[in-house]
Amino acid sequence: MDARKKNVLLAVVEAYIQTGEPVGSKMISQLPQIHVSAATVRNDMAVLEELGYLEQPQSPHIQRISVLY
Repeated sequence: MDARKKNVLLAVVEAYIQTGEPVGSKMISQLPQIHVSAATVRNDMAVLEELGYLEQPQSPHIQRISVLY
């Protein structure tokens, strides 16, 4: 996993812990430590889902965490 995907995963985990709600790519892309578009975040989240780190609920644009460690 490359550094950008690790940063996206960390941001998703932190946002999920803070809110307890599913985390969307738009919210993550607006964080100051994430320097890519929402589309790039969506692509990274899709890869993280394939790797088993994220799970997608009913809405196709929101991710939730399935594995924290």
